[in-house]
Amino acid sequence: MARPTAKGIPTNRGCWNNQTNSSLTHNTLTNIFTFLKEEAPFFLHLTTEHLLLSLLAIVIATLIGVVLGVFISEYRKYAAWLLAAVNVLYTIPSIALLGFFITITGVGNLTALIALILYALLPIIRSTYTGITQINPLIIEAAEAMGSTRWQLLWRIKLPLALPVLMSGVRNMVTMTIALAGIASFVGAGGLGVAIYRGITTNNSTMTLVGSVLIALLALGFDYLLAKIEKRLVNREVAHKCNPLKIVGVGVLALLITLFFVLSPKKTKDIHIATKPMTESYILGQMLALLIEQDTGLSVRLTNGVGGGTSNIHPAMLRGGFDIYPEYTGTSWEAVLKHKDPYQDDKFTILEDAYKKQYGLEWANLYGFNNTYGLAVSKQIAQQYQLKTFTDLAKVSERLIFGAEYDFFEREDGYKALQEVYGMHFRKVLDMDIGLKYQAMRDKKIDAMVVFTTDGQLSVSEVVVLQDDRNLYPSYKAGTVVRTELLTTYPALRTTLEKLNNLIDDATMAHLNFLVETERKRPEEVAKNFLLQKGLLHP
Repeated sequence: MARPTAKGIPTNRGCWNNQTNSSLTHNTLTNIFTFLKEEAPFFLHLTTEHLLLSLLAIVIATLIGVVLGVFISEYRKYAAWLLAAVNVLYTIPSIALLGFFITITGVGNLTALIALILYALLPIIRSTYTGITQINPLIIEAAEAMGSTRWQLLWRIKLPLALPVLMSGVRNMVTMTIALAGIASFVGAGGLGVAIYRGITTNNSTMTLVGSVLIALLALGFDYLLAKIEKRLVNREVAHKCNPLKIVGVGVLALLITLFFVLSPKKTKDIHIATKPMTESYILGQMLALLIEQDTGLSVRLTNGVGGGTSNIHPAMLRGGFDIYPEYTGTSWEAVLKHKDPYQDDKFTILEDAYKKQYGLEWANLYGFNNTYGLAVSKQIAQQYQLKTFTDLAKVSERLIFGAEYDFFEREDGYKALQEVYGMHFRKVLDMDIGLKYQAMRDKKIDAMVVFTTDGQLSVSEVVVLQDDRNLYPSYKAGTVVRTELLTTYPALRTTLEKLNNLIDDATMAHLNFLVETERKRPEEVAKNFLLQKGLLHP
């Protein structure tokens, strides 16, 4: 029986809280396992990609790092500058490093692989160098006195004695690389980062959680495995019998096996579709893939959520890395063609001609909806300051916190335009992922935010969308950009893409986004059902 309070009312609060917490935990775990079971093929594919990319980076970095570590331990005058150079690379943010290599190697596995290798080098080089240089000099002198050659000293004395320190570096590097491989999705390289980023973008916390947990389990699993290997290797009797050449041989064999799986011929993909990291783009990408495969018989590869959006997809289109992607007229006008004047629908012909002549790209259709920018504030803020228009917001902006996705602060038609046209100067601005703004608004971390007019969460969020009373934002009609070469090679493709012309209005697109972001429907499912309803897809 619960102990009564002074007022004679039983105090079951602690017991109730424990029961509630237990119930919530049980429900959460049940939801996760149910979701993982339903999406098993999806996560299995991503896990395989993640492992292959991580292991390839680990093997290459280990081989290069050990060689460089041995080199600077033998020629110590080079140690300071080599370690300093690797240290500098290590301090560069991963996103910045990926952004730099995108301009050289484009999007895909190669860019992610290079970045992972560079980050993995430091712990290997340092641990190899430290392990060798900390060996008791008397041991080296004794071996030399017995006539050991430099090669024998290295393979029979130095590396075996340095093994405990070296393995410690390897374990740290492996754990870090597997975790860091999550950023590969930023450049369209796949892996479990796709699930994390897609979950954030589509407001699906379960997908984000499952992706994160799987990465953590992979990292911990490999750390446990390496701990067992380390224990055997550092055992004096085992280490004495262990020929370092065998270790190198195993490493090379692992590298060759990984390369075989990564580079072996796969099923030919005739068309490569890319999408931006936003719910709407995921849905449109699925529509394109479904229709193209049904109508033309061509096979399609779909790379979802390419980080940086237009800034990375457009250059990849020009290099032939991607063939098709959903784009917005206003974005193309300003971000690609670099026009300073705002885009309006009557300039579409100019946009089309410029794309075809300058880049060999064509606008195959316009879906019909206009996903332009807007500004929204919480209902509480709107009532407190009587806000109805952008001009109203500008008058009180110095008291408020503003949130927007990263590229909004860099675009000519983004935050800079708000400052120039409306004179907005917020007390504080926060950069955040596009999928986190509504949560930040609910948590009162921000007072105002930029929104898209087809955001699925607008219909269920406690926000007020303000009127753009000076018509700052241009038209952002969504359409499909295709490489002209592809349309020439596959003429039937043009007819298929034209079926999507004027098929979706603003309200419909917002509803489709809502199904994904709030109802937790998969973009594939939403796209398929919509096309079936329109009679464009065969049952």
